[in-house]
Amino acid sequence: MRHRVRHRRFNRTSEHRKSLRRNMAQNLFEHGGIRTTVPKAKDLRTFVEKLITLAVKARRCNSAGDSAGSLRARRRIHTLLSDRAIIPAAHREDYNDMSDAARAKSLRTASGRRYRTGEPKGRLAFTAESVTHRLIENIAPRYMDRPGGYTRVVKLPDHRVGDSSQLALIQLVGGEEEPGAITRPQKTARRRRTDARYALAVGAVKKRGKSKETAEAAG
Repeated sequence: MRHRVRHRRFNRTSEHRKSLRRNMAQNLFEHGGIRTTVPKAKDLRTFVEKLITLAVKARRCNSAGDSAGSLRARRRIHTLLSDRAIIPAAHREDYNDMSDAARAKSLRTASGRRYRTGEPKGRLAFTAESVTHRLIENIAPRYMDRPGGYTRVVKLPDHRVGDSSQLALIQLVGGEEEPGAITRPQKTARRRRTDARYALAVGAVKKRGKSKETAEAAG
């Protein structure tokens, strides 16, 4: 029996399930949204919102001068999420063409410490960014004044091939672009030909009516 057990098992061991949740959360923080099945999206949502809450707490403690509280929150994030390097999107092709030694230089310093900010260092054109750094420095500031509800789950009409599981899109809330001014869509060639024929027919009818009125007035 599963009394008061809230998480979903997904037919996996506990280690595999934690690794799955951690990898999906890292992908969500990297890309802003991922596509997965509905049960996985619902299970991931609670885990991600807990991590964002810890990141907001770390920033608030840091602003209040509570370095110990900020350090505790950061360590808790690292325990739950672990860490992963993110290559900037503009340099991914260059990273794929590098040798293993060059990749290692862009990921870690000479002392073996991982690069965190993603800024160029020394002769390197780019360096990796830490997932934890992006969560605390880029994502958490967007939710400082938000009490919760940092993610949304949108069910998709598609189903996965194989087991026909319904797919869903889970994404971070905020940062959406406004629709802006609404413009009329451009007419297709078929629509333009139809409008031209209609205008020609209307013109012919009007011309016929005017000639009839002229003939009646003359008679």
